[in-house]
Amino acid sequence: MKIKSMQYAEEDRAKAYQLARSRNTAQKVVLRAKIVAKMMDGVNKKSIAEQLGASRTTVDLWLRRYREGGIEALRKDAPRSGRIPQLSEDKEKEIVEATLHSKPVDATHWSVRTMAEAQKVSRMAVHRIWRKYNLKPHRVKMFKASNDPNFVEKVKDIVGLYLNPPERALVLSVDEKSQIQALDRTQPGLPMKRGQGQ
Repeated sequence: MKIKSMQYAEEDRAKAYQLARSRNTAQKVVLRAKIVAKMMDGVNKKSIAEQLGASRTTVDLWLRRYREGGIEALRKDAPRSGRIPQLSEDKEKEIVEATLHSKPVDATHWSVRTMAEAQKVSRMAVHRIWRKYNLKPHRVKMFKASNDPNFVEKVKDIVGLYLNPPERALVLSVDEKSQIQALDRTQPGLPMKRGQGQ
């Protein structure tokens, strides 16, 4: 925003000083107003940063914001990107299935970058999905995930039972441990039997 006349500059100077001295104004806005007020007084950027204990980047940012939007720009924070966009369930399933059932053309396994590029999503989206389903395609020898094409639906069904069980339902979990045999108890007195002292 260009200053058209000295009168307009004086008006801005008065507003900047008013903001800088206000006790009811947020401290971040007070700092911004002080930066602009010192610039109007002819103080150079380096000295402004030193006097106010701010970085040169901060000084540059708020002088630029003042030039672009005037005093009112000092009151507002820059718009932020907001919440991370969520992928649809279909896209998530597509990434999980591609991880489990396919390989990249020029590599032995998927990396976060190659999967992101192939699926046209961000690297962080792939990372979140792999972490959610505990997928580690780089660990080929130890990679234990089902080859079942309905893997995602089954995981959701099982997790759903734990998180939101039907009324009067009993959820049992059985895990097969191969090569483990039932051994004799090392402490025959356990568990406690009726009639034994405690």
